[in-house]
Amino acid sequence: MLPYVRAATVTLVIVAIAAGLGHVLYRILNRALTVWAKRTFKARIDDSLLIHCRRPLRVIVPLLAVMFASPSFELSGPAQDMVRHALSVGLIISIAWLSYRIVVIIREWILMQYDIEAKSSLEARRVYTQIEVFENVLNFIIAIVAIASVLTTFERVRNIGVSLLASAGIAGIIIGFAAQRTLGTFLAGIQIAITQPIRIDDVVIVENEWGRVEEITLTYVIVRIWDLRRLIVPINYFIEKPFENWTRTSADLLGTILFYTDYTIDVEQVRRELNRIVKTSERWDGKVCVLQLTNVTDRGVELRALVSAKDSSVLWDLRCEVREKLLAFIQRSFPDSLPRVRAELPKSAQQSA
Repeated sequence: MLPYVRAATVTLVIVAIAAGLGHVLYRILNRALTVWAKRTFKARIDDSLLIHCRRPLRVIVPLLAVMFASPSFELSGPAQDMVRHALSVGLIISIAWLSYRIVVIIREWILMQYDIEAKSSLEARRVYTQIEVFENVLNFIIAIVAIASVLTTFERVRNIGVSLLASAGIAGIIIGFAAQRTLGTFLAGIQIAITQPIRIDDVVIVENEWGRVEEITLTYVIVRIWDLRRLIVPINYFIEKPFENWTRTSADLLGTILFYTDYTIDVEQVRRELNRIVKTSERWDGKVCVLQLTNVTDRGVELRALVSAKDSSVLWDLRCEVREKLLAFIQRSFPDSLPRVRAELPKSAQQSA
């Protein structure tokens, strides 16, 4: 028993010393990165690198130090292999963690060059959409590679996997059919990132709901509806079904306001009043202002005002403003031209009256 106790004690001491040296090395590396980050004031990538990589490196550097010292462990063969296997698994998981953080650093470095808050920034929304989707793809790949790497460190699991792949071809076909929808969803996410029928902050009409695209993942899209509800839509929906995208090429939009009046309305005066209303409004973008008589029925006429604004939210407010002020003008200037119902009385009724 004493030799085993002595070997375990020596091993623990070596592990403690190696981990301590690794921690010291990490502190030196962290200090060097901190000094470098303070000297570079213009670029923020170094600050992001320092923030996101600090914790993974705090684990990886001591693990590497212990692995380098593992040949000095005074353990028996099986115990030595078990310790090295545990260190290998820990290192794989730590490297996967560091890879996740590096993806975040790359995302922040790219996105800090664009301002998605700008309403007309189509380029920024395009880049945000691509980065968000590709970040999910890279994280998925990192997870798969990490899990596969961990499993291959187990001899029994590796042998079982090889024998299954060699002898169970029918199982692969069944799994392929089962994973078909998942793979289709995965590919749909990549297709959305490349072709971009939708982008982050796009205004869309989905399932008769008006909203903005808030988040795009590999499997679903979150649409923030105008009343702050969230509509969760499968990502395949935007590949397989038609929908409206009001900001596909630009954010500016046209809006219509319909009025129904009597035949006696003076259309030209209403047109001049419409021009006066929109020119004094801060919501109008100065592009489109048109009044047309679009229909004549047996009861009256239909007037359509067409105005433009820089985005859908402003356009909604502009339409409400024009509708309210133009109605007030017609009530004030042409009260007899409001919609009415005509009836012709027979002559007998007229004579008795």
